[in-house]
Amino acid sequence: MGTDTRIDWTSQLVDQLDWHWQHHLRPRLDGLGDEEYAWEPVAGCWSVRPRGASTAPMAVGGGDLVLEFAVPEPVPAPVTTISWRLAHLVVGVLGARAASHFGGPPVGYETFDYPATAAGALARLDEAYARWRDGVAGLGERDLARPCGPAEGPYAEHPLAALVLHVNREVLHHGAEVLLLRDLYRHGAASRS
Repeated sequence: MGTDTRIDWTSQLVDQLDWHWQHHLRPRLDGLGDEEYAWEPVAGCWSVRPRGASTAPMAVGGGDLVLEFAVPEPVPAPVTTISWRLAHLVVGVLGARAASHFGGPPVGYETFDYPATAAGALARLDEAYARWRDGVAGLGERDLARPCGPAEGPYAEHPLAALVLHVNREVLHHGAEVLLLRDLYRHGAASRS
C-alpha cells in the first residue's frame, strides 16, 4: 500500500498569499484615512498627486491624479507614500497580471484612474486581489508549468508558477512596507498635532 505523495501546488500557492491577506495585511489596512493615505514621511517622496503638481521626472495616469516615478530609478530611490505603494500593488503587481493571465480588464500605469481617497484605493486593491486570487485558484498543474508568455517580457519562458511566487513576494513585501508606514504614522501622530 503506497502513500500518495502528490502535492496540490495550486492550493499551496493560493494559501500562502491568502492566509497573509486574510489574517495580516488586509485587516491592518482597515481604518486607513485620507490624510494617512497621502502622508509623506520625508521630503521628496514619490506619491499619487494631482496632475500638474508632480516634480518627479515622470508622472502618469489616466485621470486627475498621476503616479510619480523615474526610469531609470535614482539611487537611492525616493521613499514612496502609502498611496504610491497601494497603486503599485493594484496596477503593476495584481491588475496587469490578472489582465494578462486571467482575462481581467486591461490595467496600466499610464491609463489607470488613481483614487484620491483611501477608501477608493482599498476598494480597488480588494478588486485586484480577488481577481488575481481567483485566477490562481483556477490553475491546474499544466497551467502552472506552462511558460508565462510575452506579457512577462524577459520572463516569458519561465513557468507561470514562478510568476505566482513572484506576485506573492511582491504583495508580502509591499504590504509590509504599507503596514510599516501605518505604524510610523500612528506613532508620530502626537508630533503632528
